[in-house]
Amino acid sequence: MKLANRDGRAVLITTEDHAVDVHRASDGRFGPDVPMIYDHWDEFRQWAATATVPPGEPFDITTLGPPSPAPRQVLGVGLNYDDHAVESGFEAPGDLPPIFPKFVSSLTGPVTEVTLPEGGNTDWEVELVVVIGREATQVASADAWDHVAGVTAGQDLSERVTQLRGPAPQFGLGKSFPGFSPTGPWLVTADEFADRDDIGLRCEIDGEILQDGRTRNLIAPVPRLIADLSRVITLYPGDLIFSGTPAGVGLGREPKRFLTAGQTLVSTVEGVGELRQTFVSGRR
Repeated sequence: MKLANRDGRAVLITTEDHAVDVHRASDGRFGPDVPMIYDHWDEFRQWAATATVPPGEPFDITTLGPPSPAPRQVLGVGLNYDDHAVESGFEAPGDLPPIFPKFVSSLTGPVTEVTLPEGGNTDWEVELVVVIGREATQVASADAWDHVAGVTAGQDLSERVTQLRGPAPQFGLGKSFPGFSPTGPWLVTADEFADRDDIGLRCEIDGEILQDGRTRNLIAPVPRLIADLSRVITLYPGDLIFSGTPAGVGLGREPKRFLTAGQTLVSTVEGVGELRQTFVSGRR
């Protein structure tokens, strides 16, 4: 199942360019807004599995917002691939990787224009994003996927000057400028994947592939992340976990490389779809 946010309304994706309004299809039982779907995820999944829905109406992907537009928490995971830890100059974490917040105000949909912060070095990080579907506290790894609504594509855009400015790093601020957390184009439930723990990720700028990885190489896979996080905090329906990025970011290159005005960044998650961000200068 694919669930999207079209102009603030929950829709089921029936083909790549057709969608069904959930509120109308369910005779008002679910929706119309997307957060309500996550608050009643088990009932919604049961309905969607048996409902007969029409073919849907055509839509433009630019009308889609973030698949979970109002999470209570957006969590980022750092250094969760060995190759990315190495390129960042760190040893791979042996325990839970670093966790940081991405603030909700940075969330956007899949196709956007992003203003580059003036005087900054804005970097790219393609990621698999996990959307929580059932409240999770003290969850065992073996049960973790049962608490997931689905996954989507995400970009953890990172302004490195702010992020790394001392005396202590400001990960949350450096990764939360407006437009710095694009997600989408829709949520895909885990049963749609041949192997939910082995999903491909790719990132390219103006057609040049810069990141190409698979989630089977996560140091802390999705079940472990949910288990470890839920020992400390409660995860709520609609919450987002940016699970980490593979190697190939601009900070890890020699010479270093960052996004510039006029470039187009395309981030693809296998079985989900792509994000497309274009960048403009902060100087107006």
